[in-house]
Amino acid sequence: MANTQHGGISIELEHIFPIIKKWLYSEKEIFLREITSNACDAITKLRRLISLGEAKDIDLDAKIRVILDKDASTLTVIDNGIGMTEEEVRKYICQIALSGAMEFIQKYEGENSDAQQNGIIGHFGLGFYSAYMVSDTVDVITKSYTGAPCVKWTCGDDGNYEIESNYDDEDGLIDGFGTAVIMHINEEGKEFLSEYKLKEVLGKYCAFMPVPIFFEDANAEESAESEENESKEPQPINDTEPLWQKNPSDCTDEEYKDFYRKVFSDWKEPLFHIHLKADYPLNFKGILYFPRISNEYESLEGQVKLYYNQVFVADNIKEVIPEYLLMLKGVLDCPELPLNVSRSYLQNSGYVSKISAHITKKVADKLNQMFTNDRENFESIWRDLKTFVEYGCMRDKKFYDRVSANILFEKCGGGFVTLDEYLDAAKEKHENKVYYANDATAQSKYISMFAAEGIDVILLDRVIDTQFIHTVEQNREGVKFCRIDAEIADVLKADGDKTENTAVADLFKKIAGESTKVEFDRLKDASTPALLNISEEARRMNDMMKLYNMGAGMPLEQTLILNTASPLVDKMISLVDGGNEALAETIARQVYMLSSLSQRQLTAEELVAFLSDSYDILGKL
Repeated sequence: MANTQHGGISIELEHIFPIIKKWLYSEKEIFLREITSNACDAITKLRRLISLGEAKDIDLDAKIRVILDKDASTLTVIDNGIGMTEEEVRKYICQIALSGAMEFIQKYEGENSDAQQNGIIGHFGLGFYSAYMVSDTVDVITKSYTGAPCVKWTCGDDGNYEIESNYDDEDGLIDGFGTAVIMHINEEGKEFLSEYKLKEVLGKYCAFMPVPIFFEDANAEESAESEENESKEPQPINDTEPLWQKNPSDCTDEEYKDFYRKVFSDWKEPLFHIHLKADYPLNFKGILYFPRISNEYESLEGQVKLYYNQVFVADNIKEVIPEYLLMLKGVLDCPELPLNVSRSYLQNSGYVSKISAHITKKVADKLNQMFTNDRENFESIWRDLKTFVEYGCMRDKKFYDRVSANILFEKCGGGFVTLDEYLDAAKEKHENKVYYANDATAQSKYISMFAAEGIDVILLDRVIDTQFIHTVEQNREGVKFCRIDAEIADVLKADGDKTENTAVADLFKKIAGESTKVEFDRLKDASTPALLNISEEARRMNDMMKLYNMGAGMPLEQTLILNTASPLVDKMISLVDGGNEALAETIARQVYMLSSLSQRQLTAEELVAFLSDSYDILGKL
């Protein structure tokens, strides 16, 4: 018969402390965030007890002091919060991973408490021990708001502690009630005995903590200047009421810009902002900015700072921000975010995906609102926005559905149109077909020919555009995008003779290569002797192969259209028929090279020959 035994896993302090010191957090500097967060929690608890009437006759001037004493190699964090009795010290400090914060919430707020309302930061009961990442000894001096005697707890990095009851706080660290954590910095943590380093860490993690934080240097020398400023009120190093905690209606445009400059040190004004304020069941706040990008090759990586009850957690949590919106800059404060112990990584959660979906919707709503309410301004920033928007549409069908009606296309002749506006204006001449150019200079001749017929050509001059129009075609049945040099539009053709001349066709094939098709057509524009076209499908396939590094792409099959309305084509036919093939070939080379310029750069050899022929022809005038 089987014998079943039960037991509990035993952990010895001398084994767990080295792990805490080395592996609890990914970066040593996080210890200061954790100790300061604990101080903030202590004050938040006391505030709550005061509001519940549990703590009476307390006029709380909440503050946290961070004191550097380089001479003594100590760093001290003092709060005037709830404090602890000796029993509570034994319960919460002497037992690893027993969270006083969670017990407080369950006692005074209930198990289903809204974390956004109670503002408690701690959850795991491990943050205090992060002090040992930089300390060989930690002292805790604490006095409860209840009036219980002051207690001192001292523990080395070996886990052995001593408790002194009825401690005489002769240095006056505790003013009535609260807690002082004195960290005796070890050799490995010497960098944190620098005022510059400490202010940098506090600025990173605690810049928006909800309790005023004051930094003090115990070794600062007295000077005439400091005496002169003695009467001035010390200023906290943090902003306890960050912009994202306010109602959008109470914030000005200048405040949003100032906040952006302060947080991101970016002096280029953002294009616009979105103030997020999600209520139940999501409960998160934030401000997102669309940064101004100078050109499409500039880094598109943004920076969205994640906060947890106003305490900085991490940069660019990609699970929260949709991948195609990672170029955004901003802050998100998510007090119900399911973090792990280090607060640096998210756990998988439906809450996270809901936040991401909410952000996507708000971005789409903002774009649509700007289009509807201030189209002129929307058009003025569209070239800065279009890459973001097009990429988002390619990655997220829901995002595409929300914004597609208000996506703008820039016309080569100036101005912007939506797809519906373009198609409505073109339905009499080229229904459901959108003509575009990707290089307004190289394709200027084509553009002028279309303009002469009253046809708008839109400009798609960025790498992403070709991929984006494929997305549009997939979602708009029957609509087709066609580059203006892919085919001869019917409206460009003229009535009249377009009889082929085999000898002239053979001459051009000799120059351009046998893979080039030669066709004859009659165009309304008689000044253009030839056009070199490449089919839309072939070009797109070639572009895709290059984009995905699938080789140099296939050789493109091109079609040379000879315009029988052109006097120059007539002359070449006459020269060939008259036996002067040498001059006809020279002219044909010039015509082919000129038509090629709209498609590609000439090779070095082609350019030399082109210039030589040009000079030769000029010399015969």
